[in-house]
Amino acid sequence: MKKFYPAINLLLCLGLILSCKSNEYGFTNKDIKSSQKLIGLNFEKPAIKTMSGYLGRNKSGYDSLRSYEISNETFPAITFDPHPLGFVFPEKVENPEFIIPEQLEVPDNFEELAFYTIPQLASLIKNKKVTSEELTRLFIDRIKRFDDQLESVITLTEDLAMKQAKQADKELAAGNYRGILHGIPYGVKDLMAVEGYPTTWGAAPYKDQMIDYTATVVKKLEDQGAVLVAKLVSGSLARGDVWFGGKTKNPWDTTQGASGSSAGSGSATSAGLVAFALGTETLGSITSPATRNGVTGLRPTYGRVSRSGVMSLSWSMDKIGPLARTAEDCEIIFSAIYGKDDKDPSTNEVPFNHVSKSPKELKVAYLKKDLDKDTTAMGDNLRASLEIFKGMGVEPDSIALPENFPFSSFDIILRSEAGAFFDELIRSGEVDLMVEQHGGSRANSLRQSRFIPAVEYLQANRQRRQLIEDVNQLFKQYDVIIAPSFSGRQLQITNLTGHPVISVPNGFDKKERPTSFTLIGNLYDEGSILALAKAFQGATDFEEKHPPKFID
Repeated sequence: MKKFYPAINLLLCLGLILSCKSNEYGFTNKDIKSSQKLIGLNFEKPAIKTMSGYLGRNKSGYDSLRSYEISNETFPAITFDPHPLGFVFPEKVENPEFIIPEQLEVPDNFEELAFYTIPQLASLIKNKKVTSEELTRLFIDRIKRFDDQLESVITLTEDLAMKQAKQADKELAAGNYRGILHGIPYGVKDLMAVEGYPTTWGAAPYKDQMIDYTATVVKKLEDQGAVLVAKLVSGSLARGDVWFGGKTKNPWDTTQGASGSSAGSGSATSAGLVAFALGTETLGSITSPATRNGVTGLRPTYGRVSRSGVMSLSWSMDKIGPLARTAEDCEIIFSAIYGKDDKDPSTNEVPFNHVSKSPKELKVAYLKKDLDKDTTAMGDNLRASLEIFKGMGVEPDSIALPENFPFSSFDIILRSEAGAFFDELIRSGEVDLMVEQHGGSRANSLRQSRFIPAVEYLQANRQRRQLIEDVNQLFKQYDVIIAPSFSGRQLQITNLTGHPVISVPNGFDKKERPTSFTLIGNLYDEGSILALAKAFQGATDFEEKHPPKFID
């Protein structure tokens, strides 16, 4: 038999050479075999050989696909539907108008206006005790005086703000009052386009980006007479509080980041640099900075607020909402920005209904297991808050969120969609220009997204559909679920299912830094969580506390 060994060895060598030889598409069978390890499969050599042509044609298709431009505003044809089977949309009811207090006077210390609520500021403007121009100048001066300590403002829109403020005063003098937001200064997260100003998305590759149109939400606030004073820092491509110019700080403790990525919106609102701000959330970016900076943050139901003109991170998870002094302020802002927009296929005509029930009339539950596990100041303060609710007549049931799901796999939904939106950034290599390049950075997250199979993305979404059904069965028994803001999985679950939440400040830790709890509502029932949050804030004064360094 020995005389056959050279022939056998020759055949083996030829096989090895052939397997290592690149085909017309630029890869080998060995490449295919190795790549399987990344997705947990193990096809044998005959199957790999027969797949080679298909994979090559796929690659050619990818190359062709990449040669066609896609607008930032183009949603995938597969649009996320958060509605459980048989979901019944709420019907419109008549909402009362927001009350603007009378007989309010300008304080001796004009700087105190920086921490007034929207109704208080509206009272002074409507009754012509303060002009919008005076108020706008106050906030612009505070930005110039304080923001070096915070790095919360990325672009001061001073010229636009003064123009809008003068117009607001002119209209009011002519008897044209647009409503409760008329003449009130605010800021927006710098994911939102404003024509004539940079929209940097917080990332070095886009620091000079100019978008020649304005986001729908900004237009809606402009139509209400609000005054845009600043574009506020977004963590780089909607991640964390680090951007290409530095790190946004928490005004309660400037050694600490503001959290985020709506870091600038939380920090600037807390420090009285704006009366309110808009932020975005995909997986905690309203809740987290609202908590860290001690303000109230509303994340509406998925699809409630148009994202036209706003950077996409995840088409199926992104939401826009307000960060403000109080739950009532959040309700006022939300009322102005929600609704159908033909430019955003995820939006709809579902009405927003104000809820006038007292706390004891609401059906309430709380996540006992998550709270029991929280031994931090956050948990202690929530336990104290539950006692306050009980004093209002609220006796919450104990419930737990569904557990039998592959929660570690759901991350690929966000990562896949982000990878698609930032496809050109990754392939061009400009992703290397981003400031953070560590293992947990947005840059690294975008790179790894290219290795997520489409099959797994769809399988994760199938599991997500079942999660939506299970959570709906649990939540529909209640109006409000009280939850720790970060303990447990409620933040991940509710962002996946699209449920609305509000983050409510409720005290401080041992270092005098703010804490919060979260109220979760049913789809499109922002009214119930706002009602309970307003009742809590009516019984406490945590929302009236402001960072001492920024009070003059």
